[in-house]
Amino acid sequence: MREITRNFLHILSLKDLKFTKINLRDFFLKKELDFSINLPRFLYKEIGKNYYWRDRLAWGDKDWLNLISQNNYQLYVLYNQSHLAGYYEILVDNDLNFEIAYLGIFKEFFGKKIGAYLLAHAIENCFMQGAKRVWVHTCTLDHPNALKNYLARGMTIFKTEKIFFNPENL
Repeated sequence: MREITRNFLHILSLKDLKFTKINLRDFFLKKELDFSINLPRFLYKEIGKNYYWRDRLAWGDKDWLNLISQNNYQLYVLYNQSHLAGYYEILVDNDLNFEIAYLGIFKEFFGKKIGAYLLAHAIENCFMQGAKRVWVHTCTLDHPNALKNYLARGMTIFKTEKIFFNPENL
């Protein structure tokens, strides 16, 4: 058993968002509208494999279809030319709380501020859709820069908890 810390963060206003400047030549971000379950399943599995993203690994096709068929689900994919670079998913509740459910980039894009760009885009996008609050959670199993990135973009921690995780029970 391993104790991990899970942090819940939020941002309450677009004016609190801190952008980062990067050169995005050869990159473009696309809201996916017509896609199969294979795209989010692949992104989740491949980006999350080093961070113990496990809750959806046991899902069957029906579970994935249920997720992507919801009106409150949005998928945005970052491309580098025609190659996948990263993604984020948004879930929206009835009170206009927007959760960034998953966000990540592929390893070859680490260290280039692509994660900072993607997070800033996700937050801005949520507020442009009328979000009253944008929130996310991260834990000590995620990329070492994840929490730093959320804080640097203007998010604040509103809850912290200790949980226990057994990597052998996968």
